[in-house]
Amino acid sequence: MSFSVEVLAGIAIELQRGVGHQDRFQRLISTLRQVLECDASALLRYEARQFIPLAIDGLARDVLGRRFTLEGHPRLEAIARAGDVVRFPADSDLPDPYDGLIPGQESLKVHACIGLPLFAGQSLIGALTLDGMEPDQFDVFSNEELRLIAALAAGALSNALLIEKLESQNMLPGAPATDFGQVKETQMIGLSPGMQQLKKEIEIVAASDLNVLISGETGTGKELVAKAIHEGSPRAVNPLVYLNCAALPESVAESELFGHVKGAFTGAISNRSGKFEMADNGTLFLDEIGELSLALQAKLLRVLQYGDLQRVGDDRSLRVDVRVLAATNRDLREEVLAGRFRADLFHRLSVFPLSVPPLRERGEDVVLLAGYFCEQCRLRLGLARVVLSPGARSHLLSYGWPGNVRELEHSIHRAVVLARATRAGDEVVLETRHFALHDEPHPPQPEAAAVTQPVCQNLREATETFQREAIRRALEQNNHNWAASARALTMDVANLHRLAKRLGLKETA
Repeated sequence: MSFSVEVLAGIAIELQRGVGHQDRFQRLISTLRQVLECDASALLRYEARQFIPLAIDGLARDVLGRRFTLEGHPRLEAIARAGDVVRFPADSDLPDPYDGLIPGQESLKVHACIGLPLFAGQSLIGALTLDGMEPDQFDVFSNEELRLIAALAAGALSNALLIEKLESQNMLPGAPATDFGQVKETQMIGLSPGMQQLKKEIEIVAASDLNVLISGETGTGKELVAKAIHEGSPRAVNPLVYLNCAALPESVAESELFGHVKGAFTGAISNRSGKFEMADNGTLFLDEIGELSLALQAKLLRVLQYGDLQRVGDDRSLRVDVRVLAATNRDLREEVLAGRFRADLFHRLSVFPLSVPPLRERGEDVVLLAGYFCEQCRLRLGLARVVLSPGARSHLLSYGWPGNVRELEHSIHRAVVLARATRAGDEVVLETRHFALHDEPHPPQPEAAAVTQPVCQNLREATETFQREAIRRALEQNNHNWAASARALTMDVANLHRLAKRLGLKETA
């Protein structure tokens, strides 16, 4: 079998149709999946020793949120190092990054897998991965045919990156040119309309020198927005200085902001620069700005208006050039009406207001973010894989997430720890039961409260509580037969006896 001219022309035409990059890439891999008759395909962008999925077909949705580092994925590292088509042996010992992430396939122990590195000149810019469940699935295609596919995909990706680069340079006159391989440190994950709009607004305002007020509920990622603005600005070569206004005792708040001179107050044993001085020619991020006292608001306004400040205890003025980004989870308009926030400062800060949408309004972004956190946990805990069951994905989508992205991150980390505690080996599948906190219609039972209550908790105690419940359930379901219960828990029976004894279950079981 070989590709006809019509097939190749069709792929080329699909890639040139005037739509957004995301749609174009999605059509490319969907077409490839049909032409090559593969079970899963993905287009990945290469940035700073990691592959970032741009479009997928035949893979779980959360793959789009994952970030595949070369260090954590030997197959992808092999593709990155290769200058040509990579055909992995069907029984390759190298773990597959998509293991457990192809719906309906529990594992990818023996299968066909091809990697096509994509280049712009000599620079690696991405990869195409093709997976098939039959070991000889791609044998009918020659390397030359696959190189043609790679060339078409590389051209499309290269053009997209070039357009992105030119747009960025138009927004940032005078900013240094960047290479394809470079990546901003801050990655904002999400494809929902609200997040796409926020990303566009960040790109627009980052190029300017305007002050920005970032509003949003607790846990939505306001600090991440501030980092993205700074990294996309001409000030990115200078520091981004952070100050949490809510954590400032009134007695030291002025000194933290503006600095002090030796002897200004008891304990001032030397001169000290404030956050404004530290951020000179850079950016100052004032988190929880609504917590500042009215007296400090007045002094902050002066710095914003005139660019000069006075250290505590000093008569001299210092000039600073600082861009201020402020964040709040309060409605500052309401605070102004209530007399708790200065109207003039509010207008000075909110020249370009940004609103970060709550997670409950971001649709399937929940699944993408869950995939991102699963991959983080996998690397951190040294696991072979961490995947979400279909039930867990549905559960995460149906939950309201009052704590937003921060709550999701903590929930994934906790679920991975609980799942690993009751499953042998280094492969973890997150099930609905591992997210007990979110069972809103069924309040947690008192004896499971240590795991399920949304409070700060001791992780070891939470894990032991979960283990006790799992062992009790297994014993009840197996008529208190320890050997059968051990099999159900995929444990050695001797280890189960020891664990039960340590958990205080042996005498009562």
